[in-house]
Amino acid sequence: MSQGDGRKLKLIVVDDERDNLDLLYRTFRRDFQVFRADSAKNALQILDQEGEMAVIISDQRMPEMNGTEFLGKTVERFPDTIRILLTGYTDVEDLVEAINAGKVFKYIVKPWNP
Repeated sequence: MSQGDGRKLKLIVVDDERDNLDLLYRTFRRDFQVFRADSAKNALQILDQEGEMAVIISDQRMPEMNGTEFLGKTVERFPDTIRILLTGYTDVEDLVEAINAGKVFKYIVKPWNP
């Protein structure tokens, strides 16, 4: 996918597990300019530097700030960004909060099929 000027759209993947970051990077690198962050805090710093992303993919269970909290912090600044939440758990409360607070477009349960 690219913008009208031929540049790739930007995507950020956020996960505290290195293997997941690497897998997500390899999955999307051909179609997107992919940024990786190993925490929500680092992801927010990247967003401050790089600006709006077309897509944000975040793990739910991370130390310090979970995926729903992180995605919720991006809603006002980047209302048009597509937000995807990855989780190894199917907690209905997390799902409802993610949709309502984080404006999540899709909720994907791990393990996932690229």
